[in-house]
Parts: sequence; C-alpha cells; structure tokens
Amino acid sequence: MALVTGSTSGIGEAVARRLAADGTRVVVHSRRSTEAGEALAAELGGAYVQADLAVEDEARALAGSAVERYGRLDVLVNNAGLSRPIPHDDLAAASPAEWRRLLEVNLIAPWVLCTAALPALRRSPGGGGIVNITSHAGVRPKGSSVPYAASKAALNHVTRLLAAALGPGVRVNAVAPGLVDTPMTRDWSGAHELWRERAPMHRPALPADVADLVASVLASSYLTGEVIVLDGGLNLT
Repeated sequence: MALVTGSTSGIGEAVARRLAADGTRVVVHSRRSTEAGEALAAELGGAYVQADLAVEDEARALAGSAVERYGRLDVLVNNAGLSRPIPHDDLAAASPAEWRRLLEVNLIAPWVLCTAALPALRRSPGGGGIVNITSHAGVRPKGSSVPYAASKAALNHVTRLLAAALGPGVRVNAVAPGLVDTPMTRDWSGAHELWRERAPMHRPALPADVADLVASVLASSYLTGEVIVLDGGLNLT
C-alpha cells in the first residue's frame, strides 16, 4: 500500500496512477481538491484523505489514516510541495515569511510524514520504501526562488541521512526532476525555452516520465540513499 502526497494533479497524480497500474493500493491526498481526490481514489480503487501538510497534526494524522484504512503502509511518496517564482536577486521578496512557508511544506512536512510512517514501513514484508520528490533546483543553483531551491537541496540531504539511518529495513531515495510540464509550469516560458534549446532531449519531462522513474526506484530492493536527477540531460550542458 502506498501513500502519495499532493496526488490530485501533475506529478503526484501520475505517480498514483502508475503505482495503481502496477497493482499497489494507493491513498490519494490533497490539501484542497477534495472532489478531484475522491474521484481519483474511486477510479484507482484506493482511498482519499484531505490534509494540510503545513499543520503538523494533520500531517501525522494523514500517515495514520493510511495505515488505519489498510492495516499496512509499504511506500511513502513525498510529492506535495509549494513554489512561487521570485527572481534570485530580489532578496526583499524572499522574505522570512516566504522561507517559513516553503520550508514548512517542502522540508518539514516530509520529515513529519517519514517519522509518522516509519513504524508501519518497518513492518512492510519486502522492506518499506520512501521516495522524496525534490528538484533539479536542489542540485544546481537555479529554480523558481532561492527559498524553493534551498528547501529542495535540504530534502536531498535529508534523503541521504535517512537512508543511512533507516537501512536495511527502509530504503530512502529522491527523484529530482528538472522542468516538468504540469499546469503549474505551463506559463514558465523561459524555462520551457531553456529545456527545448539546451537539454539533449529537447523537451521538459512529462509527469509520466517522473512516475516511471519513481516506480523503478521503488522496484529496486537494493537502491537507497540516491538522488536521481531527471532533467532530460540538461545537467550535461
């Protein structure tokens, strides 16, 4: 059984659909999109839970609800995140309040979910798996804003630290996509132009590309502590 956060659209929805197609029961989550979440859960034969991950009690309850519904938890995919474009040289716009908002959801919430899910993941017969969806911006000095990039870089390092601490019973990896063509990024014309012109694959990723890699990472019983960049080769340029 898998819990995928932020899974009513974009990357999260694609991951939920891929895991369900592979035969995994999925708990769908969102902060607001209740109708879409319930519809997707019904389509996939899973369940839907609404929670605001910026609220610690709700994040912990989300993991607990997943276990209560199915009696087990084998996979946690920390996909939910926040992003707001801020020019890197506009230091005033990247206020302490903006830093706190992004860190709360992009870094602290995954930590809370990992700690809340850990007892169940340790009981998973084949060993539990955690995949954190981070970002190319956490690997290279780029991204929609400095706070966003820093939050993803921190989550990459937390991924490695948890892998070292939780093995062999729980594997922890990260998938770090570059630009992904989702509703949130449709208007990011500069980024789309960059990927079309500079990346060897000459396009951004599709959500299904990310979902395929997440499924492959989870299928490996030996892979842990890796941050896998999925950027169509842009890192080569």
